[in-house]
Amino acid sequence: MSQASKIRVAVVFGGRSSEHAISCVTAGAVMAAMDRDRYEVVPVGIARDGRWVLAGPGQRLAIEDGALPEVDGSGAALALPFDPDAAGLVELAPGEVPRALGEVDVVLPLLHGPYGEDGTIQGMLELAGIRYAGAGVLASAVGMDKGFMKLVWQASGLPVGPYVLVGDREWRRERKRKLDEIAELGLPVFVKPARAGSSMGITRVTAEDGLEAAIEAAREHDPKVIVEAAIVGREIECGVLQGLDDGPPQASLPAEVLTSGDQDFYDFTTKYLDGSTSLAIPPDLPPAAVAEVQAIAARAFDALDCEGLARVDFFYTADGRWLLNEINTMPGCTPTSAFPQMWAASGMDYPALVDRLVRTALERPLGLR
Repeated sequence: MSQASKIRVAVVFGGRSSEHAISCVTAGAVMAAMDRDRYEVVPVGIARDGRWVLAGPGQRLAIEDGALPEVDGSGAALALPFDPDAAGLVELAPGEVPRALGEVDVVLPLLHGPYGEDGTIQGMLELAGIRYAGAGVLASAVGMDKGFMKLVWQASGLPVGPYVLVGDREWRRERKRKLDEIAELGLPVFVKPARAGSSMGITRVTAEDGLEAAIEAAREHDPKVIVEAAIVGREIECGVLQGLDDGPPQASLPAEVLTSGDQDFYDFTTKYLDGSTSLAIPPDLPPAAVAEVQAIAARAFDALDCEGLARVDFFYTADGRWLLNEINTMPGCTPTSAFPQMWAASGMDYPALVDRLVRTALERPLGLR
C-alpha cells in the first residue's frame, strides 16, 4: 500500500462522452460513501476536452435544480506516467518541474460511455501498471458496443431480441439495403447509438417516415447505430459482482423500472431529472423467475469476461421469457441509480459495495489475466 494505514484510491470521473455529468454524480456518491479512515481519496476530474485535473473541494458533483455538474478544468493539471515502477500521478504546473503526487494503489474509473467505459482508459491503466476496478479492455469494449455485445451473447446461447446494425459506411453507401433490413423488424423500433448510455440519442419510431431522422439523431452520438425491435415486456435490471476468492459471479436481487409519466420509454430525463421513475426491488415475480434472471445475468457477465461489476438489463415477456437488452460494465451509481439500490436490498449497503469493488481490484493481478 502507498501508506501504512490507508489505501490510496484515485477516483476518476467526468470524461469526454455525453454521459459526463452522470459520471460526476456517480463519483460524488462513491466518494461520499468511502471511509476516510481506510481510504485516501484522490479526486481526478477529466474535463470535456480531455484534460485531467486534480478536482478541488469546490467541484460540484450533484444535480442541483436541474443543473448538471461538470468538470470545469480549473484544478491542477495531471498526467499519468506510463511507468509500471511508478504507479502514480504527476502534477503539472506551467514553468515548474512536474511534481509526483505519489503511488496510487487502485483507480476507480467511474466513467460512462466512450473514452472511459469502452476500454480506452482501461488500456491506459494496463500500460501504466495500475490496478483498477471494473471490466478489462476487451470486456469494456464489447460491453460498450451493443452490436458486438449481442453477437457474443448469441454465440453463448443467451437470449436477445431481433436487431439490425447500421455502420457508418453502410448508412452512407447502402442506405436502402439497411432500411429494407430494418423494415423486416416491423414497427415500432428503437433506434440507438451503438456505443452510448444513459438513454442518450434514443428514439422510439412508430412510423416508417420517422426512421431516417431517428438514425441521424443517433449518429450525432455515434456513427454506428443499432435498431432494435420493440419488445413488449417488463423492464428488469440485475446487478452482478465479481465473485470473491475466484468464486462465481454474484447476482443481486433484481429491480423493475416503473414510470409514472407518459414517456414512451426510459429516457435521460425520466432517469435523472423529473422524478417520474421508481424501482420495485424485488419485482413482483415468481421465485423461479427471480432465480432464472439472476442466473442469466451471471452467465451474461461471464460470457463477456467481465470483472468487478456490471448491471444487466432485461425484458420479461408476458409468456415468461427473459430477453437480454444490454450490459453496463460501469453502471451509474448515483443516489437514484438501480445498481446500489439493488445491492442494498440484497444486504450490501453503499460503503460495503465500494469496499467490495476496491477489494476485488486490489486482488486482481497485473498483466494478462
